[in-house]
Amino acid sequence: MGCTVLASYKLISLDKIPSTQDYAHELIVSGRATDHTAILAAAQSAGRGRYRRSWVSHHGNLYISFIFDCPERDPRLSYSVAVAIAETIASFGIHPTIKWPNDILIDDRKVAGTLIEYSGRFVIVGIGINVNSNPTVDRYKTTKLDNYSEIPMNELLNRLMRNIDKWRRADFRAVRARWTELAGCLNRMVKYQGEPAELIGINENGALVLRRDTRYLLVYGDEIIA
Repeated sequence: MGCTVLASYKLISLDKIPSTQDYAHELIVSGRATDHTAILAAAQSAGRGRYRRSWVSHHGNLYISFIFDCPERDPRLSYSVAVAIAETIASFGIHPTIKWPNDILIDDRKVAGTLIEYSGRFVIVGIGINVNSNPTVDRYKTTKLDNYSEIPMNELLNRLMRNIDKWRRADFRAVRARWTELAGCLNRMVKYQGEPAELIGINENGALVLRRDTRYLLVYGDEIIA
């Protein structure tokens, strides 16, 4: 295990562990967590995404969980994080899009995902980015950054950290505008409460704006199936 300070973060660097998210939870429960702690793993044996779906985590990709002070849940955070990841990838000359809620795609193939969990007075932001390999997944197509550009892992991590800080601090109007520009999911049909609706955008509070026939609905993430 290594522990360094990088881009204002306390970075804990590990080899293969079950899950960076679980490690972050353990730090919080044990009272050892501090704001701007990041847990980086070379590989994970039990990586997970939303709904506890398995996240295949072989060596060669980026697996990291950030711990931030967060006394209250903020539905806007997922959009800030999605924009930060997309901006990081775009900084290498690649053209990503965002698929609701915060998956990052290149050429309609998933390259990165995010898992946001709250624990006590903290929030844990877990991010996985396919850099040198991409798994075969039944539910969707995947890709990797190496298909588009040769990207040093340290530089990717540095830019990601800077962008996470930048977009978390940004006024949400700027986040909302950039998310809308990057979104590849707008004006598409999703399911809400088992019925189809059109995803129109997000409002100033981070709620999704849906249209069903002539009605507009404001809803939050976990109720939607894209």
